[in-house]
Amino acid sequence: MIEKLLIICVFVGIIHMIETLAYSVRLAGLKTRKLVVALSLFNIIVIVSRTANMVQAPLTGKLGDAVHSKEDLPVLLHQLQTILLAASIGTIAGALLIPSFVSIFSRMISHLEVAGSVPKMMKNIASIHTLEKAKKHVKRPRWIMLSQLRIGGVPKRLLLLNLMATTIYTVGVLSTLYASTLEPTLSKSILMSSGLINGLAVITLAVFVDPQVAILTEKVMKGESTKQSMNKMVGTLVISRLCGTVCAQILLVPAALYIAWICKLIP
Repeated sequence: MIEKLLIICVFVGIIHMIETLAYSVRLAGLKTRKLVVALSLFNIIVIVSRTANMVQAPLTGKLGDAVHSKEDLPVLLHQLQTILLAASIGTIAGALLIPSFVSIFSRMISHLEVAGSVPKMMKNIASIHTLEKAKKHVKRPRWIMLSQLRIGGVPKRLLLLNLMATTIYTVGVLSTLYASTLEPTLSKSILMSSGLINGLAVITLAVFVDPQVAILTEKVMKGESTKQSMNKMVGTLVISRLCGTVCAQILLVPAALYIAWICKLIP
């Protein structure tokens, strides 16, 4: 069971690390002045996240299947809290990798333009010489970056919405899994509600968060705003995302109880 939990945590960490790095894709696009290419290329990396999610989802479901009585609930709760901890660690890892990611990803954009296709690009950069050169683009995060991340200039409403969406997305599936073990007779309806819960997070990000980031990106592209403002927005969004994974820890049990209560009310 410990090995299974460890595998789940690794996959969850990778998922949240990639989703954190997604904030910095626009930074690489601005650096190379090829924003559309950057967004398209990042979709290849997102495939890794989707694959990790497909693998960990049934494994996480098996944790719920191992609950046969109320005495097993504390064990399941501890396992789910460990998974949420992995989400926070993955977010921190993604934040620390942003400087290196922007530099390396910018080079990948250039390689893609020369190669003309992703398969050719992967073939070209897979050489030992190219991988050795990639070491030059690895950058350590500096404390001065944190000192520049004052909320001033970044809409507080945007950060709050990003925090809420991250919290819902992070805790949604796990809270429904825990709720299904609290109310075994309603397990099917509870588990089916996870799509609705995550849908709220997706809608919040798509309608309120992403358009604001896109608008600022366009302003920087046109010279109407500075790159420092974009760096600040990305940094504060990453911090609000990390806070969202922490809030998910706090809301795991209350959310499960609320979901179970709602499903009881359904005729």
